[in-house]
Amino acid sequence: MAEELSAATSYTEDDFYCPVCQEVLKTPVRTAACQHVFCRKCFLTAMRESGIHCPLCRGNVTRRERACPERALDLENIMRKFSGSCRCCAKQIKFYRMRHHYKSCKKYQDEYGVSSIIPNCQISQDSENTSSSGHPTFKCPLCQESNFTRQRLLDHCNSNHLFQIVPVNLQLDEETQYQTAVEESFQVNI
Repeated sequence: MAEELSAATSYTEDDFYCPVCQEVLKTPVRTAACQHVFCRKCFLTAMRESGIHCPLCRGNVTRRERACPERALDLENIMRKFSGSCRCCAKQIKFYRMRHHYKSCKKYQDEYGVSSIIPNCQISQDSENTSSSGHPTFKCPLCQESNFTRQRLLDHCNSNHLFQIVPVNLQLDEETQYQTAVEESFQVNI
């Protein structure tokens, strides 16, 4: 326990921020050679764009690391134990919950240009309909027109509702699904 505490106290608040996106780490991963830590999504994006080098120091990153980076589980556990201040409201929040806090922090949203009063529209799958290819169809949340495939719904919204400011969430992206699975695994293991 004392060893874990001394290891944890060697971290500063800056260690919990990604050098790429400058936000609190989301699913932190660590490079083997240089031990730099990034958000998983930021690291994978940097690897696709720059190739074989660490986004911070340009050190070499193995092919295996580029495809499946090693999670920084030690840092994830420490982020679950320690709190930091919200950049805007100064409220103390556990680091692993900071990004979730930003979604409801009015001061953060005002500072970074995200309005908290925009309603959250959900895309509903048509319960009975599928396209001729057997894929599910969707209903437009803005005008209720239905029987769209995903791509046709995006095209429809871009052409008919381009200037209506309403966030649309078709489905969880791969990174969000991964993050949800990680958080659920922590709940099971606690």
